[in-house]
Amino acid sequence: MSLTEIRGVWLTTTASNVFDSPENIVEAMDFLAETGFNAVFPVVWNKAVTQFPSQVMLQNFGVEINPQYQGRDILAEVITAAHRVGLKVIPWFEYGFASSYNSNGGVLLKKKPQWAALDCKGNLLNKNGFEWLNSLDVEVQDFLLSLILEVVNNYDVDGIQGDDRLPALPSEGGYDKGTVERYKKKFGQNPPQNSKNQQWLQWRADILTDFLARLYKEVKGVNHNLLVSMAPNIHDWALKEYLQDSQRWLEKGLVDIIHPQVYRRDFNSYKSIIDRLVKQQFTDNNRVKLAPGVLMKLGSYNISSDYLLKIIEYNRACGIQGEVFFFYEGLRDNNNALAKVLQKNYYARSAAFPSLQDLNQGNRSQKKAISQKQGLIELFKRWF
Repeated sequence: MSLTEIRGVWLTTTASNVFDSPENIVEAMDFLAETGFNAVFPVVWNKAVTQFPSQVMLQNFGVEINPQYQGRDILAEVITAAHRVGLKVIPWFEYGFASSYNSNGGVLLKKKPQWAALDCKGNLLNKNGFEWLNSLDVEVQDFLLSLILEVVNNYDVDGIQGDDRLPALPSEGGYDKGTVERYKKKFGQNPPQNSKNQQWLQWRADILTDFLARLYKEVKGVNHNLLVSMAPNIHDWALKEYLQDSQRWLEKGLVDIIHPQVYRRDFNSYKSIIDRLVKQQFTDNNRVKLAPGVLMKLGSYNISSDYLLKIIEYNRACGIQGEVFFFYEGLRDNNNALAKVLQKNYYARSAAFPSLQDLNQGNRSQKKAISQKQGLIELFKRWF
């Protein structure tokens, strides 16, 4: 019986040399395929630069590509090397609506200060060191969408990916003049100073959900088979802190695959979150879309082989067919120790990446159930 699973890994520009040369990229893709992976999520947008020659960035900010890769096209190199060995390529727009990190907005807001997100005191929105663009603003949304469409129109990718910064905005934001006026027009009063006020929170989250709906429609308009992948923070913490309403995204069918960042360093913490997601957010119909984000390496932290195997075992026991690891270099540490563990155990058998048809079976079942229910209602109306 053939196996279908999501086995992915994120490729970063930080603490990694994969992108340093075309040879490194080829070697990494070969290594991943041999280890049993079937998808890569290479970063294409971070720190206000792209990992591909971008006319959108050149026209708006005068910077065509990350200067480190001038004269190359990292995304094109990854696609060629990955597809050659059967890996899906889903570019990751890591920074999303974040303008900079500890840089007072960086080059984006220096050129376009009107794009800044503001807190209730009128200051540039900063959360955990990241400064933010105003993701509630249509012009800012248009900019990011144009970057995404540039990729799907010009490259043979298998989808695109947002994360905890796309679509997102720290809930402390939204106090710019334009957003305040929109809120006032709808509710007849200024937004509350309490950024967690339920009405204010949900209204802003709905704007981001509407943006995701637009993104989904535009991407599918280019090629219906492209996958829209999201790696948000965990619901509903992500809603309260970053206006990410992933529950509504699922209900509206705006994601094909989703990778909540279950970045926990002990099994009991991981298990409790998975239990909550499976019981409260994911149903039998849409669980096929779920492949949790798993923290493999960060700074000096490396997951243990025992914990790694426990995670995969528990995922499968919960009916979760896949995971995505942050990040690639964790597989290579200690003479490829964790890659060997995967290759000898759960990834020993090769697995096909799920088709769009596989991923949307739940959506069709849900729509069929709704249609049948509506049919019964109409029948009862005629009878009575």
